[in-house]
Amino acid sequence: MPLEAGLLEILACPACHAPLGDSTAEETPELICTGKECGLAYPVRDGIPVLLVDEARRPA
Repeated sequence: MPLEAGLLEILACPACHAPLGDSTAEETPELICTGKECGLAYPVRDGIPVLLVDEARRPA
């Protein structure tokens, strides 16, 4: 289930405060930081974004 557009507009990366991009249409739903230096990918579990840096996946 994709996140609501209004929610996505107010969410930001907890590490660098850059906007997050929605990647929930894929097999593994996640929100990806759009910051050039950061790029962390935060999981979405049961439709709820887990915005914890310790839970984020580092870019490949």
